[in-house]
Amino acid sequence: MKHPMTRRSALAMGAFGAAAFAARGAFAQAPAFFRIGTGGTAGTYYPVGGLIANAISNPPALVATAVASNGSVANVNAIVGGAAESGFVQADVAFWAYSGTGIFEGKPKLSELRSIANLYPESVHLVVRKASNVKSVADLKGKRVSLDEPGSGTIVNAKAILGAFGVTEKDVQAEFLKPNQAADKMKDGSCDAFFFTGGYPAAAISELASTGSGIDILPISGPNAEKLIKDFPFFAADSIPADTYKGVGAVQTVAVGAHWITSAKISNDTVYAVTKALWSDKTRAALDAGHAKGKVIRKETALKGLLGVPLHDGAARFYKEAGLLK
Repeated sequence: MKHPMTRRSALAMGAFGAAAFAARGAFAQAPAFFRIGTGGTAGTYYPVGGLIANAISNPPALVATAVASNGSVANVNAIVGGAAESGFVQADVAFWAYSGTGIFEGKPKLSELRSIANLYPESVHLVVRKASNVKSVADLKGKRVSLDEPGSGTIVNAKAILGAFGVTEKDVQAEFLKPNQAADKMKDGSCDAFFFTGGYPAAAISELASTGSGIDILPISGPNAEKLIKDFPFFAADSIPADTYKGVGAVQTVAVGAHWITSAKISNDTVYAVTKALWSDKTRAALDAGHAKGKVIRKETALKGLLGVPLHDGAARFYKEAGLLK
């Protein structure tokens, strides 16, 4: 026996159908959360990451956030461990992690790592107190030197640079501090020098220079630096312009590339959307206005020096469309 449909049942069925349709729509529009592991708040990764995250976010389809971290090594571990979808990583650290070499020697190759883009050169800053009378890397012997915190790319660079100039970790009174912590200790005279690898200007160093504490940035140049670059091809000659930091002249140093990497496990559509948004007019304007290093993050150099960590398929799709990749 068929029951006639009453007005109430018709309304109920209509409401159910509308709810089901809305639910399907909501599921289809479920946001892609995309965390970007950066670095300490006093460095360059964090502010640049914040600029990019804000610019590429397009709720509800894509919600990007910049997350403070200990730096390159920590970001690699977070990506592989699922605590972040992506991160900024020094070129050398990214390659070593992917290939199971360098500081990752003896560990499983992290072959799921994939590249999104090369961003900008990261300059090695070797900041010293003028009162400490340190004129060269070799003069650091016996001095109180912060190599940066464990998990950072800076600590890897610091040890390589010391070694190139005939100085071992045991030759210095080594500490392992964030740049802002090292800068605070330098103010009160309890730290003679600290390393920082990052795009200039770095907030911690700018603030330190502005206090009149009396600092210099040591050059990393000459035959020892040339040998360093030969032994570690991730390094390139670089310079920090005069007056980047108050009272500090031009400095010859070395740099490594800052790369944005992710995991092969992240969907092609998500990484395609992220890459396309990175090179949009909106992000271009934000980078140009937001940070000195933002200006050198260019689509034309996005594929430069990716050093064996393959592009994510989603990123490759964008670069092919943009004519940057065959």
